[in-house]
Amino acid sequence: MKKLWAIFLCLILIFSMGSQIAFAEGDGNMDAGGGGMGEGTSDNYWNGGEDGVRITVIRVNNNSAASASVDFSNKSYTVAHFGKVSKLDYRDGKELKPSGSPYVSIIPQQPMPRIVSGNGGSYIEAIKKYFCSEYAAKMVADATGISYQNLINGEYKLLIEPIAYFTFNGIKYCMTATEAGLYDQIVNGRLRSKMVSLTHKNLPLSLFLEYPDLGFPAWDGPTTLKVSNAEIISSLGLGIVKYKEEPEISGDIDAPDVEYRVDTDVITNVTLRATANLTPDNPASVTFNIQGHTYTVTNVVIPAGDSQVVWVKWHTPSTPATLTISVSVSGAYTAKDTLKAKIVALNDKIPPDPLATDTKPGYVVPSLPSNTQKTTANWGVWNCYWVPVWVWCSLGTNEDGEEIGYWMDEGYWAFQYTGYSASLSATMSLMPDDIVPTANGKTMKSGYGVKTVVSTVLSTSAPSSHYTYTQTAFSTFPEFNYQTYLRLLERTTGGYNVKFQFQPNNFSTYNRNVHFVPVWFPDGTRFTVYTQVWDTWTPDGMLSVNLSDYVSIQGSLFDDWYTSRE
Repeated sequence: MKKLWAIFLCLILIFSMGSQIAFAEGDGNMDAGGGGMGEGTSDNYWNGGEDGVRITVIRVNNNSAASASVDFSNKSYTVAHFGKVSKLDYRDGKELKPSGSPYVSIIPQQPMPRIVSGNGGSYIEAIKKYFCSEYAAKMVADATGISYQNLINGEYKLLIEPIAYFTFNGIKYCMTATEAGLYDQIVNGRLRSKMVSLTHKNLPLSLFLEYPDLGFPAWDGPTTLKVSNAEIISSLGLGIVKYKEEPEISGDIDAPDVEYRVDTDVITNVTLRATANLTPDNPASVTFNIQGHTYTVTNVVIPAGDSQVVWVKWHTPSTPATLTISVSVSGAYTAKDTLKAKIVALNDKIPPDPLATDTKPGYVVPSLPSNTQKTTANWGVWNCYWVPVWVWCSLGTNEDGEEIGYWMDEGYWAFQYTGYSASLSATMSLMPDDIVPTANGKTMKSGYGVKTVVSTVLSTSAPSSHYTYTQTAFSTFPEFNYQTYLRLLERTTGGYNVKFQFQPNNFSTYNRNVHFVPVWFPDGTRFTVYTQVWDTWTPDGMLSVNLSDYVSIQGSLFDDWYTSRE
């Protein structure tokens, strides 16, 4: 077996049944929490042990899926399901839709350990040992069609998502933690109200990351309390197995918690948690201290053992800086009360003036970058309402024998969760500049300018205090290998539908809003511009979209120069 680095010391795991599984020496980036399950009903219940995993093979070099997702379970199930969709796909905007096909999972010859805890314990060590083993690697290789040797040679990693098979409203479902969070939003919290200990605690907390990967953060919140849909969708219900050592991150690096652009409307958030009911009689409050200004959010209500994201919308300074944001909480608690924010400028990397004498021998058109994007956001707010319960308090009878007394309201506060969401979509059009004399559609000669229009659409029904409009777009270019230089685009419209274009080019004789294609750019190739759309902020973080478009290059502007003679 090929020797690989591993976090584990053991090479053989002996199961109680006497079977042996050898390690492929994988590195398991996963941890777990959970807690007691509570009681179920005849229409809404889960049986301990009815769980499994969804595995997707991921390419290490660009974090894209190398295989279709595959489900594994210790027995077969007839269930309603949403297809084999990974957390990566949902993050990139895939909608949750019921599947009309029968559900199929693969049953391993060597049974998997329990995935989802139902007794307050955790099975994480057994999960790590199983899925970092040679047996599991071969099992995944057989299921996905990727050879075992290729799977463990360092080019791939496994995205592992816990699955629960449970009955909700009399129908048996298969859901990953992410699907449960998305589905609860669709049914307006009814899944949470019936199955909260499973779908919003033990299932999502059965696997989470110990350190960031695939664009998902490490989980630093509590591991035994209920979590929100937004927390599930953004951070929980996943583990990663790698088969190659990577350089360790130095503990001396003081990385910022969040990065903002200068002169930008942003949202800073913390997650507030409650150990007892927070009602209008005893609400919580949060104060953010940012650059000497205080922003206070009051009257925060949360049911006991639950959480809510609390945020403030503010405007960043006009010059780069590193800020420390302090958070003080009254009536509840938060895991992080100090945030480091890095404020950066993007307008200092303008490409140099292209010259007719520029050359680039041996140039090969590079591949497009592969950056993470976040096209959907989910969050919510708890509200309280009073449920009256009128009770007659008798004071006895009067001299006429009539009962006297008064009515007393002995009601209680009830909680209602209102979920919100936002999505960002965008398109990009790259075309030859209008004054290019010999352009034909999307085909042009090198040396001339190209123009672009980037159109974005923000869709949300949340109040305006919950989000910012799209504010930033910038483009990078193939002649610089999509590195070093960028063009910050200018906004031409605002609101929910924002449009961007290149800023006027300082090197353009006619002050055109263009980028010039180098004269030396190879014939018969595509000049593809890569654009990132940033700074649509929500309580669930920043929405972003990655775009690209091209023009075809055939010839150069020197071909258009000629001398007319009699």
